[in-house]
Amino acid sequence: MTTATPGPRALPTPSHTVGPFYGYALPFPEGEHVAPAGHPDRITLHGYVLDGAGDPVPDALLEFWQAAPDGSLTGAPGSLRRDPVTGGHLGRNGTDFTAFGRVPTDADGHYALHTLPPGNPGQPHIAVCVFARGLLHHLYTRAYLADGPDPLLDRLPADRRATLIAAPEPHRTHRFDIRLQGERETVFLEFR
Repeated sequence: MTTATPGPRALPTPSHTVGPFYGYALPFPEGEHVAPAGHPDRITLHGYVLDGAGDPVPDALLEFWQAAPDGSLTGAPGSLRRDPVTGGHLGRNGTDFTAFGRVPTDADGHYALHTLPPGNPGQPHIAVCVFARGLLHHLYTRAYLADGPDPLLDRLPADRRATLIAAPEPHRTHRFDIRLQGERETVFLEFR
């Protein structure tokens, strides 16, 4: 009778946060172009994703959802279906408004989204979902393109409310920085 000699014992994998591996599978070419190129009403929403120390997060991934300019929430068929090689749109003509974008931050933590102004009832806003290193769960927030009466904004103190308002800039551009922690932390939403 032979006895098996035990081999090296495998230790359990320690728990850790998700990522950063977003650059491999999730971003798709031209995911920042929600609106057709050359559309006369196209706007740009841009900014930085910053960590608790105020340093840029170079490997975050942001998803954007919004209402169309007419207020509809349907999006274009195929807006989530992209050719993984060319980034072309599968199942649609490539010129319709999709209402969805997926944008990674660059090496400086910067992102830019090119879209149309949302036609939300009440205050126009773009829903944002943040995936980043150090997060166990993704975070939800909103980028409002103007300050005004809104059920969510009205419940927040002025300093917290300001973290959801994108600052207007020249040339149909709005700046919206996302601070994950610390001073002026962005308001994040919880869904149940």
